[in-house]
Amino acid sequence: HNKVVRFELERFRGEEVKATGDGFLMTFDGPARAIHCAMAIAHGVGELGLEIKAGLHTGQVDVSGNDVRGIAVNIAARVAALAGAGETLVSRTVRDLVAGSGIEFEFHGKHALKGMTEPMEIYGTI
Repeated sequence: HNKVVRFELERFRGEEVKATGDGFLMTFDGPARAIHCAMAIAHGVGELGLEIKAGLHTGQVDVSGNDVRGIAVNIAARVAALAGAGETLVSRTVRDLVAGSGIEFEFHGKHALKGMTEPMEIYGTI
């Protein structure tokens, strides 16, 4: 699992912020690259008989040493928590930023996320 994750992370030019036990926190220079990486990881670990869930959001983060924090990180974690096995979910912000990229989404509803004043639209990759 970790080998597949790190291979795809390097291939899509992401940065590993930290491993979180059974997960990873990563950053990317663009949301399309992050989506393609998540989908490639899902495929790669699928060949090992595993399923992952991924949640993506984009926004400002605070960099502290080798760590990132802030509301954007919290939202990404909450989007990931909504995902089921084998799902990659993204916030509307991510979906809007990759318009025209050929990545397709299906609406997964509006969800109240802790720390947010209004429900957020969530989309799944297809």
